[in-house]
Formats: sequence, C-alpha cells, structure tokens
Amino acid sequence: MASTKCPECGSLKLIRDYEKGEVACSQCGLVVAENIADEGPEWRAFDSEQREKRARGGAPIKYMRPNKGLVTEIDQYNRDIRGARISSKKQAQLYRMRKWHKRASIASSMERNLAIALSELDRIASYLGLSDDIRESSALLYRKCIEKGLIRGRLIESVTSAVLYAICRKYGIPRTLDEISKVSGIEKKEIGRAYRFVARELDLHVPLTDPKQYVPRFSASLNLSGKVQEKASELLKKAEKKKLVSGRGPTGVAAAAVYIASAIAGERRTQKEVADVAGVTEVTIRNRYRELKKELELKVNL
Repeated sequence: MASTKCPECGSLKLIRDYEKGEVACSQCGLVVAENIADEGPEWRAFDSEQREKRARGGAPIKYMRPNKGLVTEIDQYNRDIRGARISSKKQAQLYRMRKWHKRASIASSMERNLAIALSELDRIASYLGLSDDIRESSALLYRKCIEKGLIRGRLIESVTSAVLYAICRKYGIPRTLDEISKVSGIEKKEIGRAYRFVARELDLHVPLTDPKQYVPRFSASLNLSGKVQEKASELLKKAEKKKLVSGRGPTGVAAAAVYIASAIAGERRTQKEVADVAGVTEVTIRNRYRELKKELELKVNL
C-alpha cells in the first residue's frame, strides 16, 4: 500500500499520477511509490448516457422490490435487437418464458408475502406523499419483521401500516395514525397494536412525536403566514418547558398552538377550520387552548 506521508520531508500532500503509475510528493518531488494500480474502470465515458451503458456494476439494491432488483426481466415489447417485430411462434415462446419466470420469482410463501406487502406499502406511501428513502427504510423494516416471524397470524396490511408509521416517527415526518388508517383501510386500533408489537419485538427506539413537526403542515393547509408558524413554534417550546405536552396528543397541542398564534397574528381561523385540518375534535382544541392560555399566562381572548 502506498504511503500517506513523504519519508523525505514529512509532507502529507501526495499526488497520485495514474498515467505514470506513481505517487509523488508535491513539496519535494520525491517519488514515494511506483507501479501503483489504477482501481478505476478501464473504460472512459464522455457523458451520462455512455457512463450508464458502459458501467457493469448494475443498479443499487432496492428493498422496495421483492427480489431487491437483482433479477433479470423479460420485456413485453416482442421486438428483436433491431426493433423489428418477432414472429408469432417466438412471441408464444416468450409468453411462456415470462409466465414461468414470474412464477419462479415468487415461488416461496415469503416471496408472495413480500410481493403483496411491498405493493401495498408503495400505495400507502404514494397517497401520503412520502419519499423513496422512507419507502426503502419501511421495506427494510418489513423484511426484518418477516425474518423474525412477526407476520404470522397478522394482516399484511396492518403490519405494513405499522412499519410505515414507525419509520415516519423515526425520521420526524408528521403523519398520524388517523391518516395512515384512512388510506390503508385498517382500523387505527389495529395499526397501533401491530406497531407496539413490532417496536417491542425488534427493540425499536422510536422518539416521541414532536408537536412542532405538525405546525408547518397545519399552517400551510390554513393558508397562514410564516409569522403564525413562528409564533406557534414559540408557544410549543414554552409548553414543553412547562411539561404541558407530555401525556397529550401531539396533533391536539399543535392545533391549539396554531389556533392561538393565528389570533395573535391577526389571521384568526375558527376552531372548526383548525380541527378539520388537524383531524381532531373542536373539544380537544378548546381543552388544549385553555391549558396553554392558563399555564403560559397568555392574554388572548377567543
């Protein structure tokens, strides 16, 4: 292995010249090592299209695909390499090959389970507007559930929803059980039960939901300004210091803070408007509003 320090002058600034196969010191010019191997590709590419064509490493692993994207596929075009249509006899042969290839790809019960679960996970994530990174993390967690045997005896949809909820909480993405329940069609109680089971069995350390994460969403849905968001976040920070947040639903506390901040900033919204956006009842907002007003000594009349 080539040295990382010049033995002559002690300089750390070494230059690797792959054309000459040498490592030289930039300070004194001493050749530190020679005949070094170029670990890069043996081909050159002048644009991104050439780079994709000439690379032989393949695409990265995708946990959202049942086979992780590491399998060959037979396309549906029925055309040869020049683009001409192939004969009907060849088409029938390719049809049989596709059919058996598909059957072989999902031969075991685990593979069938993954095929169903990952398509459901992708559907829910699409409705909730979640990124590819969240989908990949959720798919990886679901695979861990299968490896540990946590799926047996439970609905695939409930475990999928629970896994997605856990990842959203882990990465601080404000998605509630109510939202996931509405999209997945599974009862909130069932998703919560599956979530607690998965978190316990896999020893997941999921942080508590921060009410401040919901403020931008609620404010945007109510067409409120950045001033309201800032004020609501400030109220929630004060509430956290006085421990008014623990033991209460984060959406209810966040909704009450937005409700109060909108009145203070002169952009008042009604309790019903805020409740509809937050997915809580008007009674919840009233209760949280009274608590915040009393404990934070707010001088606001609504």
